Amino acid sequence: MSSPEIRPAKEADLPFITAIYEHAVLHGTATFELAPPDLAEMTRRYNALMDGGFPYFAATLDGRVVGYAYAGAYRPRPAYRFTVENSIYLEPATHRRGIGRQLLQRLILECEARGYRQMIAVIGDSANAGSIGVHTRCGFKLIGTHPNVGLKFGRWLDTVMMQRALGEGATTVPAE
Repeated sequence: MSSPEIRPAKEADLPFITAIYEHAVLHGTATFELAPPDLAEMTRRYNALMDGGFPYFAATLDGRVVGYAYAGAYRPRPAYRFTVENSIYLEPATHRRGIGRQLLQRLILECEARGYRQMIAVIGDSANAGSIGVHTRCGFKLIGTHPNVGLKFGRWLDTVMMQRALGEGATTVPAE
């Protein structure tokens, strides 16, 4: 297998990103969405992130998009402006090949360069060992679990909360 290229996502990637996310919605528990958003909705979400100045990356193998990751606002209130929440999704055939880790590492570096201080991971399903593992390997710490907060595929699911300091973290206070 060739090495993936991790690059900024572009609008032309969105049909592939939409298909990757559709599979995750229909077959997985990483997301608690029940109906996959269409290309128009995924384009709206992408544009909102771009307009907000957030990073969004695509992973390609042999020129084909096989995964993506982005950071967005953790919460809308201004006091949270230095904290982002990450999302990472991969084609199922590319799981366990290090692509998720490479996407997350690139996302962390970019968020640090943009002055963010904390990154939150809200991981769907406490049985999602792959996502929990990749976040742990990238320096995230478990900060808690919300038990039984989502109902999907006829069963209750947890969300696992993980957090990682970015750059100087909370050691200094940026100018207001």
